[in-house]
Amino acid sequence: MDSYLSKRWSDCTWVAMDLEATGAYPLNAEICEIGAVKWKNGKIIDRYQTLIKPTHQMSDFIIAIHNITNEMVENAPPIGDKLHEFYKFIQGSVLTAHHAPFDLGFLAYDFEKQNIHIQSQPIVCTSLLSRALIQGSKNHKLQTLIEHLGLPQRNAHRALDDAESCLELLLKCLENRSDLTIQDLLSIQKKPLNWDDFSILDLRRNEHLSRLIDAIERGQKVDLNYLGGSRPGESRVIKPIGLVRNPDGDYFVGYEDGQDRRKRYQLDRIASVDFLDI
Repeated sequence: MDSYLSKRWSDCTWVAMDLEATGAYPLNAEICEIGAVKWKNGKIIDRYQTLIKPTHQMSDFIIAIHNITNEMVENAPPIGDKLHEFYKFIQGSVLTAHHAPFDLGFLAYDFEKQNIHIQSQPIVCTSLLSRALIQGSKNHKLQTLIEHLGLPQRNAHRALDDAESCLELLLKCLENRSDLTIQDLLSIQKKPLNWDDFSILDLRRNEHLSRLIDAIERGQKVDLNYLGGSRPGESRVIKPIGLVRNPDGDYFVGYEDGQDRRKRYQLDRIASVDFLDI
C-alpha cells in the first residue's frame, strides 16, 4: 500500500467509473447500468459498459433522469452475472468517480452480496478534487464542470459517457501536475474514501443497524428510538427507504408516520430499532 500511495498518479493505471441506478439510495434502489474507462500511459486502453436488469420496474421520474427505460433493461443480465466481470476490469487500477460515495455505496453493497472481497484502497473523487483545483465554476456537478472547462460534451447521465467525462475532468484537474503522488491527491481531496468505509456487512455487527438494514431490504416499517432531532429519545414509526455510508457521517433516509417529507437520521444517534408489520 505504501508503494502504491507513493507512486506518481501519471505512472498509474486508472479506471474512471460511473453508475446509473433506479433511485438515490443503496439497499432500496438498484444499479441499472455500469460504465468505465481504463487509462494508462496517457491514453484510454479499454472500456466497459453494461446495462443491468433490476428486480423492480423503474419509475417515470427516474427514467427521465438517465433515459434508460424498462424496455431497454428487459433482456439485460442481472447484477450477479456481471459483477465478477467488472471486478476483473478494475483490478490493479486506481479508481476514480464523480461524487464517488454514491457509486461506492451501491457497488460495495452488491460486491458483498456476491461474496466479492475488495481489497481496501483509497478512491479518488473528481468532485472533491475539482473543489480544490478548479476555480470559477458555479457548482461542482460533472456537467457544469465539463462546460466550464470546455471539455467534450457527451450524453449526460449514461454511465459510459459520464465515466469518460470523469476521466477528462481528472486529467484537467491534474494538468501540469504530473509529479503529484496518489497520496498527494488524497491530501488534496481531504476526505478519505476507502472500500471498507462503505461496507454494509460491517454495520450488521450492530444489532439495531442489522434490523434497520433488514427493514430497508423488505420495505418494512420500524419503531425507532432516535437520540437526535426535536424529540430526542422518543420512539417514532418510520419507513426507511435507503441507507448511505458517507465520510461526513452515515445516515438513513425515511418517512415518519403522518409526514410526507423524507428525513435523514444519523446512524450514530440510533438507540434502538424494532420491527413493525408492513
